[in-house]
Amino acid sequence: MSVSNPTLITFVIYIAAMVLIGLMAYRSTNNLSDYILGGRSLGSVVTALSAGASDMSGWLLMGLPGAIYMSGLSESWIAIGLIVGAYLNWLFVAGRLRVQTEHNGDALTLPDYFSSRFEDKSGLLRIISAVVILVFFTIYCASGIVAGARLFESTFGMSYETALWAGAAATIAYTFVGGFLAVSWTDTVQATLMIFALILTPIIVLLATGGIDTAFLAIEAKNPDNFNMLKNTTFIGIISLMGWGLGYFGQPHILARFMAADSVKSIANARRISMTWMILCLGGTVAVGFFGIAYFSAHPEVAGPVNENHERVFIELAKLLFNPWIAGVLLSAILAAVMSTLSCQLLVCSSALTEDFYKTFLRKNASQVELVWVGRAMVLLVALIAIAMAANPNNRVLGLVSYAWAGFGAAFGPVVLISVIWKNMTRNGALAGILMGAITVIVWKHFELLGLYEIIPGFIFASLAIYFVSKMGAPTAGMVERFDAAEKDYNLNK
Repeated sequence: MSVSNPTLITFVIYIAAMVLIGLMAYRSTNNLSDYILGGRSLGSVVTALSAGASDMSGWLLMGLPGAIYMSGLSESWIAIGLIVGAYLNWLFVAGRLRVQTEHNGDALTLPDYFSSRFEDKSGLLRIISAVVILVFFTIYCASGIVAGARLFESTFGMSYETALWAGAAATIAYTFVGGFLAVSWTDTVQATLMIFALILTPIIVLLATGGIDTAFLAIEAKNPDNFNMLKNTTFIGIISLMGWGLGYFGQPHILARFMAADSVKSIANARRISMTWMILCLGGTVAVGFFGIAYFSAHPEVAGPVNENHERVFIELAKLLFNPWIAGVLLSAILAAVMSTLSCQLLVCSSALTEDFYKTFLRKNASQVELVWVGRAMVLLVALIAIAMAANPNNRVLGLVSYAWAGFGAAFGPVVLISVIWKNMTRNGALAGILMGAITVIVWKHFELLGLYEIIPGFIFASLAIYFVSKMGAPTAGMVERFDAAEKDYNLNK
């Protein structure tokens, strides 16, 4: 690894820029609300792009292109499901959650919101939801660290162990220093870099293979079923892939963007920006994997690394087809995807530990300065645990992500969605929903029942548990009053 390596220089400049943004955000971080939620000051563009970037992790540029490269368009059902799920989340949850969290104790975290929304004096709801966040997000953080390690390993020839620390260090640095504002501002830069890479790369791959007709002929020659969206699929398989869209309702790192918007009025514009960005990015990533089949069929002599690990298809195409300086920018997009999601997850875990455990149960009267520094310490703690979990070099990014995504989607998705649209939901209903969703995912995953993605039964059973347990009781007058006030506020300002 030469110091003059253009790709290395590009990476160093990019990482330095992200850390500089973190230092700028440090100056705007005065209290725990600033560190966790940016003081609810995000405009529509930052809300939209940071929500998208925090959602699309290394999976976007590694896991999904690899799946398309291996199996063809039959893997694209997952992209369709994600687009539908994200749109519905923006439409039904985003604005309502923004006003509900404000009307319910100006909640900074999901456990904080659940506790206030359902008047849970026991603290049980807060504790259980915070534990769910810590368990599944630590797994999710590990997936981001694996993706970053794969990038550094294949780009610079590092050992996996060295790459593990190199990939995690920059993200930890700016998240530790700047908190939510640093994460959101860097996400906006990273989202721009990601869409640039995912529009440019498939165009250049097409040109390198002789145009779209030649590419299609090569893909068909490799396997005609690559064009068949129903290839090797079953009804359960398609439903499982589409079911990824259900996960959006329960992802704390995405929901935090809605909570941090400066007003409900920003949400509609943010939805349009975010969905346009998302459709272009997912279309680009499917195209990278699909046209990669044509390129490596025509150039089998350079296909070794991709055949060994199909999740490296974007990395190898960038290195083979672009000037080293441009390749450095494109490969930085993978780092951007990894860093944007990992930073959000570290911050949400830190928020849960600081706001929902330390402040609530250990130091109720802690100063704001103390809480911010505890939050920073928790970022380091969670990061170290995730690095330890990611130490196995045989980890696959998509597998780790799918488990964590299902855990949040089933445990929190129904609770969040129903809590913002149904005034009669109760505290016991929320508890039943979180526990039923989380337990169903763990059990279903363990026994691999019916070959069905565990988020679907988890979401259904959690929703039923919320409804039936809530019907056994009734919300308090205060809960109904706050819900109605928030709903009125939402309707007046949407």
